[in-house]
Parts: sequence; structure tokens; C-alpha cells
Amino acid sequence: MMHGIGHNSGRVDEPGKAWRTHVWRKARQELMPKLPIEVIRRRVKRAKELGLPYKTYAGLRASSGDDLIGFMFSSNALDVLKPRDAVPATKTSKLDALVRAKTIAVTHAPVTSEQVCPPADFASAAPRPLAPWATTRETLSGAFAQAGVPSSRVVLVADLSIEREWVGAGRMAGSLPVAEFFAHE
Repeated sequence: MMHGIGHNSGRVDEPGKAWRTHVWRKARQELMPKLPIEVIRRRVKRAKELGLPYKTYAGLRASSGDDLIGFMFSSNALDVLKPRDAVPATKTSKLDALVRAKTIAVTHAPVTSEQVCPPADFASAAPRPLAPWATTRETLSGAFAQAGVPSSRVVLVADLSIEREWVGAGRMAGSLPVAEFFAHE
């Protein structure tokens, strides 16, 4: 098959490519932090305390710029969907195993706070579906104020895509899919 003028026929060995690759790799290495082994060990330990794989913890910590101190769960993420439902034992044991971490549950009606506390430390009403951004932010701010934690150090564990939008409105550290957080190790 003939290629037209300006087409490289799939080759990527243009002049100077090796030098640009070398410079790019060197610059990238200089940007990467060189942490002392003690700091890495402490962060690996903290990841275990939070029940997260180190890679996940490190990514969330890097994006927030600070250590993580808690998790926010929707009642959907806790599998509490109807009145009289309770948090399943497997999820309760995961929350009970967290060390030095606050747990906040936000409940969708008709679920009540009593259904999720314990195992969650605090509970409040979830933002209404499709509520205006300011209303969602205000609702989430109330939950963080009740728990006494800054939102920027809390990770959202969400079940529905509409819940993942709370991260921006609540100015949270990030989000994790429920399946990833509650995955069996």
C-alpha cells in the first residue's frame, strides 16, 4: 500500500527521538519524590489500618495532599436499602477493623441513621438526588461538621454514579467504588 507525503508509514524512529525520550525520563525521575524508607513504611502501615492496598492509599493521599482520616458511605454502599435492613456482617467487620478512621454514613430515604450507626460513627441524610450543587455541598458540609472532620481528608465509598458527584461538591479527597473498598483480601 502506498502512503502519501507526510505519512511516516508507522515508523516512530524519527531523528532525535532517543534524546527526547532520555530527557523526558530524566525529568520525570526528578519530579518523583524520593521518600525515606521510614516514611514509606509508615504509609504502608497506614494503608493497612485503613484497609486499603498501598497503591490505592498512595494515589488518594497524593491527590488530596494530606493523610486520610475517614470514609463516607452512602446507605446504598452499605447495602441498607429498606427500613429494617441492617448493614451486612461482612461490611460491619470491615468497618470495625479500620484503625484511627472516622466513618460517616449518609442515608437515602427511607433508611434512617439508626440503621447504619453502628457500624458507622456518624450518620446524616444524604443529598437529595439531582439537588442543586449548592444544596448538595451544604448537606455534605453538615455531615462533615457533625463528624468533626475536614472533607478534604475523607474518601467517598459510593455505589451509584450519581453519588460519585458528591466528591466535587463536598471537596473530598477522592472516591472508591464500593466493590473495591469491600473486596476480600
